Amino acid sequence: MTRPDYEKGGFYHIYNRGRSRLSIFHQPQDYLEVLALMWEYGRKFSLQILAYCLLPNHYHFLVRQDDTPRASLLPQRIFNSYSKKYNLRYQHSGTIFQGRARAKPVYDEFYLLHLCRYIHANPVLHGLVQTLDEWPYSNYFEWIGERNGRLQDRTFIRQHFPNPTDYRHFVEDYLVSRQAPRGFDEWLNMVDD
Repeated sequence: MTRPDYEKGGFYHIYNRGRSRLSIFHQPQDYLEVLALMWEYGRKFSLQILAYCLLPNHYHFLVRQDDTPRASLLPQRIFNSYSKKYNLRYQHSGTIFQGRARAKPVYDEFYLLHLCRYIHANPVLHGLVQTLDEWPYSNYFEWIGERNGRLQDRTFIRQHFPNPTDYRHFVEDYLVSRQAPRGFDEWLNMVDD
């Protein structure tokens, strides 16, 4: 995938997975370390974290670049640091990721909102849990007003879902119907040569 031209005010879906789909997170400490790094580098690079989900073998971030474009550095810095800790902790050598993180610009607000719920729905979609209330490694709880975390953009959330219950229903409707907006699946799976 070609790297996007990062722009101030732009939205980007950043994602990657473990090499050969292997797990990159094994215990709660692994997830918490990455969340701490997300907060640190998000602030440093003037990025708003809109949605994120960390899963055993992959991750998704949806970010907005608020200042000088540096979104491309986020996954690089977070996961270089995390890889070093991972290799020491698990006596592993070599890369744990399947290549560089991918980043896809999001220009359409309709896709943007569906992408938020797709990211948050991932633990159920992948069969890791029955309900989203069981998965702590996303900012879904912040979106529905049940946790006061640091990795969220409250203004963005309130603009689109003034009542947290509305977002919960938005995600639950998707989990029941599994119907994505027309063209979303193609957009999500698009790979540039």
